[in-house]
Amino acid sequence: MKLVRFLMNIPNSTNQPLTVELKNGTTINGTLMSCSPSMNLSLKNVKLQQPLQDATLLQFINIRGNQIRQILLPDELNIDSILAKSVTKIKKQGAGPSAKPATTNKRAGGPMRGGKTRRPRAF
Repeated sequence: MKLVRFLMNIPNSTNQPLTVELKNGTTINGTLMSCSPSMNLSLKNVKLQQPLQDATLLQFINIRGNQIRQILLPDELNIDSILAKSVTKIKKQGAGPSAKPATTNKRAGGPMRGGKTRRPRAF
């Protein structure tokens, strides 16, 4: 998750091209436009190099996150400033597992819900 947050901050910081290598051996060079939480990447001004084929120039490309083997960043990229932006803030009390549970129905053991009350049948 930390890598994804880092990648989400790259488009705001730089317009330098990066290289993405896919699991099938394809190499993609381009400028990162966006990154989703599942690490799907959108690149522009792309050079697509597939194994045993000539390079193809594309204007845009979307890459599915689970197909990425590695991402090569340019040497000129100021990583420290991007890391500082991607630091996560600690959530306030009450949002985590230690939060107080909702009121429960003592008889059923679950949360209280509306509806008709059941009466036991007499036999």
